[in-house]
Amino acid sequence: MLRKPTCFCDLFAGFSDVTLVELRSRDDGSLVMHIETRPSIVGCPTCGSIAQSKGRSPVELIDLECFGRSTRTIWVKRRYECIDPDCDRGTWTEVDDEIAPVRSSMTTRAGRWVTEQVGRSARSVSEVAKELGCDWHTVNDTVIAYGKALIDKDPERFGVVEALGLDEVLFARLGKFHERHFSTSIVDVEHGQLLDIVKGRSGKEPTLWLDERGHAWRDQVRFTTCDLSGPYRAVFESMLPKATLVADPFHVVKLANAKLDECRRRVQNETLGHRGRKDDPLYRSRRLLTKADERLDDKGRTKLLGLLEAGDPRGEVRMAWHAKETVRSIYDHDNAELAVQFVDRLGHDLQDESCPEEVRSLGRTLLRWRDQIAAWHTAHVSNGPTEAANNLIKRVKRAAFGFTSFRNYRIRALLYAGKPNWSLLATLTPQ
Repeated sequence: MLRKPTCFCDLFAGFSDVTLVELRSRDDGSLVMHIETRPSIVGCPTCGSIAQSKGRSPVELIDLECFGRSTRTIWVKRRYECIDPDCDRGTWTEVDDEIAPVRSSMTTRAGRWVTEQVGRSARSVSEVAKELGCDWHTVNDTVIAYGKALIDKDPERFGVVEALGLDEVLFARLGKFHERHFSTSIVDVEHGQLLDIVKGRSGKEPTLWLDERGHAWRDQVRFTTCDLSGPYRAVFESMLPKATLVADPFHVVKLANAKLDECRRRVQNETLGHRGRKDDPLYRSRRLLTKADERLDDKGRTKLLGLLEAGDPRGEVRMAWHAKETVRSIYDHDNAELAVQFVDRLGHDLQDESCPEEVRSLGRTLLRWRDQIAAWHTAHVSNGPTEAANNLIKRVKRAAFGFTSFRNYRIRALLYAGKPNWSLLATLTPQ
């Protein structure tokens, strides 16, 4: 049991081999701790000769709150010089990463705490900065420094990936005209882990990212999935040719619904000469048309058929509605071979001259993606986990009230959705 009052003071400071020199309160109510390391024999880092003292330099560091009061730790650093006249070292100050990293304005424990608050809990930087009574940039720079070390310096953050997904997400609206800038999320859809985020929504950056992983890593990927995106498909086919590419079922059905809606709006305009109004039959049917057929009760189906009878004189919208329901039935099959034949037959049937132009366009897309659509029956993987990762990214964006720096955006999103090994944070020292 500790008996000496000085031992209690040193224990209060919370650092090993450190003496609490002074503890006082400032006029603004904040606490100030003056600390210094215990004296010891120090050798020159260059030649190894015993160094001599050259005075002391106080450095003020932002620390964690203490008893609800913002706290500053003033580390009275010792300066040394080499006594060997042949040594070119000159003078230097002591370094102790347990107290604070080199050139840091925040203690190590405070740096790790703010990284976990902003990165793991998705708190805003301004909120944490206000709690510590410091500047926004101080907290943000610390989070980026520790976060980059936690994300990029851990080779085991993600291991073998057998199912890979790509999807776009809006990064920011920048410039005078609020031009949209996108990013691409790279996700392990088997484990729901965000692996990385790259700029843009073209195939260039994902291709470079996959190229950096190496052949051995890429050969372990068995399945890939994306929406009906040509650039992402080209990435997978060029970089992961052995993997089975799966077209995301949600986006296949979404495309069928989109073509149905296009057909409805075109027929509405051709029939009545204006966009949909609340009393127009086709406008009143818009929600019933996109609703799954099995979810329509007798009353809803009767209403839908009556509205189509009144507003669809040539039966085009009704045909697009049946096409949409037929596309949905692709995923009722259990046999992969039958699914390929079904999609192939459906794609050709939808291109019949009697079909409206939107349905024919849908048929052409089904044929281009025939094998990828049918591959779902074998792989049973979807891009749903990628969409879930995008939702987590959007939560970080809401907490930050948007981003303009891609570096900040990437690190904070990966800290929140990338499943880093948070146990390593206690061992990391940013460079």
